[in-house]
Amino acid sequence: MENNKPKEHDITEVVVQQSAASPSENGFVKVISHSKVHPPFSVLWATVLYCAEFICASVLSSTYHKSEDVVWMGLTITFILVPSVLTQLTLTFVHRDLGRDRPLVLFVHLLQMGPIIRCIEALVVYCQAGKKEEPYVTISRKIKLKHGKGLGPAFESEIGHSERKLAVHRNAFKRTAVIQAFLGSTPQLTLQLYATIQEKYVLPTRLALMIISMISIIYGALVCSVLAIQIKYDDYKVRMKPTAYLCMILWRGLEIATRITTLVLFSTALTFWVVLVGLINLFIFFFQPWVEFWARKASLPENIEKNFSKLGTTVVLCMVTFLYACINISCWSAVQLDLADHDLVEKQPRWRSLAIYYTLRFMENVTLIVLWYFFKSDFYEYICTPLLVVQLIVCYSLAVIFMLIFHQFCHPCRKLFYYNVEDCLRCACCGKKKQAQPPEDHAHGPQEHAPPDLTNQLIDRETNILGDIMEAA
Repeated sequence: MENNKPKEHDITEVVVQQSAASPSENGFVKVISHSKVHPPFSVLWATVLYCAEFICASVLSSTYHKSEDVVWMGLTITFILVPSVLTQLTLTFVHRDLGRDRPLVLFVHLLQMGPIIRCIEALVVYCQAGKKEEPYVTISRKIKLKHGKGLGPAFESEIGHSERKLAVHRNAFKRTAVIQAFLGSTPQLTLQLYATIQEKYVLPTRLALMIISMISIIYGALVCSVLAIQIKYDDYKVRMKPTAYLCMILWRGLEIATRITTLVLFSTALTFWVVLVGLINLFIFFFQPWVEFWARKASLPENIEKNFSKLGTTVVLCMVTFLYACINISCWSAVQLDLADHDLVEKQPRWRSLAIYYTLRFMENVTLIVLWYFFKSDFYEYICTPLLVVQLIVCYSLAVIFMLIFHQFCHPCRKLFYYNVEDCLRCACCGKKKQAQPPEDHAHGPQEHAPPDLTNQLIDRETNILGDIMEAA
């Protein structure tokens, strides 16, 4: 039997079952033994980024204090503490420590060292896993994709206590990585780049902090992209190839670097106007989910947290929406909010939203760069500013190209698309319609295959893409 052990991202969501089916029952391939526990590399990496940025920013704040740069010092400390406090609250909330007798852990969180103790806990769980036999507590059901070309049989995999604990740690650190990236690293990088241009010299510590912040932002954007794929294709066993990660890194890196550079350059010429640009972006992306929520006349989702009242639920939704807005100011969030859904995420995002975002963002970046070119200060007289303008426009265009390449060639579920990038470009450029129309029930619905309902437990599944029937083992 083929080895169908689930990967790290396959146990993000698990389905609780009271009893296990037999190996051939309901068309599922049953994996009797526990899957191998994988090292918590994502937890370790997120902790390293958090500590590196915190230490480097603290050293830079000390340098600002010695040189009596009060404004730079105050803003740098602010961009350290705000995401750090939110990170501690997130870890405490996910692990539900407030209702448990763990004073030492709470004290460590008060010292802003929560990620360190959580990383140590995850490493201890990993080291102790497999030393004694554990009864399975949950069962993960996935449908296998064979090289992205077709559907294989569905399989069941037992999840033990250690795997579930590590899954909780990974999910918690994914949240903190996004918070750290877009509420801390993004404003920190923007501030330090602006300070470098204004002071006309580069401090080694400042340069190190900017590099670490850039890595943190790219990692946070990658987490958002992978999370969007996992949410949409939750019933599938998704495997991301190294080429897909490389393409996403180039896409996200160019997009973020160009966006931040554009905003910083524009702020050096029109300082007060950049505040207006930022606030407009923030308000648009903050109120967009709420306007859609009110337009549908939907009700607030229930059971986000058992002890939450409607006021508490509203506060949580406002915080999530604020994070969503901050992400979209810098780059495409990859997920779209649905405040009426329990998971708060739109399960079927469309190409239209992606196209509208990048079209408007490209136009905004070009406008800001052109305005900077005409209102720039004399500091740039020794720089070939026309070449810099062209470079920024080309870099953002390359980011869009890598995004299209990812969805066309590197997306792990690209064969499940009703319409891929090539089809969309053909329709946009040539005005030709696709001959094979989707079924009527999908004509006004999502542009990709909806994941199958595993509760029906079908043995055979026919799709328009495959053209044949894959039988479950």
